[in-house]
Amino acid sequence: MPDVTLARRLFLAALPALMAGPALAQAVDTGRATTFIQATGRELVAAINGGGSVAQRRQQVAAILRRAVDVDGVGRFILGRYWRQASPDEQAEYMRLFEETLIRNLSARFGEYQGVRFSLGRTQQRAEDDTLVNTIVERPNTAAFSLDWRVGEVGGQPRVVDVIAEGTSLRLTTRSEYSAVISRNGGRVSALLDAMRNQVSQLAAREGR
Repeated sequence: MPDVTLARRLFLAALPALMAGPALAQAVDTGRATTFIQATGRELVAAINGGGSVAQRRQQVAAILRRAVDVDGVGRFILGRYWRQASPDEQAEYMRLFEETLIRNLSARFGEYQGVRFSLGRTQQRAEDDTLVNTIVERPNTAAFSLDWRVGEVGGQPRVVDVIAEGTSLRLTTRSEYSAVISRNGGRVSALLDAMRNQVSQLAAREGR
């Protein structure tokens, strides 16, 4: 299948909600953004390093990420101009698949083995009305890596609007990949949905569920 990085969110069923634009991210001050990422990081580490099976810890991590990430806003940004070309049913299915894969991929970055550590780096205000919070993730027997979290205020609450791993933006990279899949298939959003379903199935099989 095409090389695509993906994810899921349950979308509101009503047509007006489907057609309305997502809440736009507003500026959030650096102190609030830092506190938000610090608290989120602590939750993630506690879930990963806590008791329970791998599957239970993975579910806890997924629940934390769903609360922290502006999945609707990121998903619609990534689909770009193709959002309005999609039917309401395609929009709803896209958001479902997008959240599924996004959460699985972000969860995988933290790993499933206990002993994960999470530390804060530099925080800076950006011109794009969001704040960039740098973190370092350390896992057993694996080199530490950097994750930058772009944080904006969405609906009055700080939310992650992008994740930058080793200098690569998740939403920009994924937007380019999604657009390429649709373009190669005659502009059909349904072709992207097929690729996303396949990717979700592969991820689930790899995780043993």
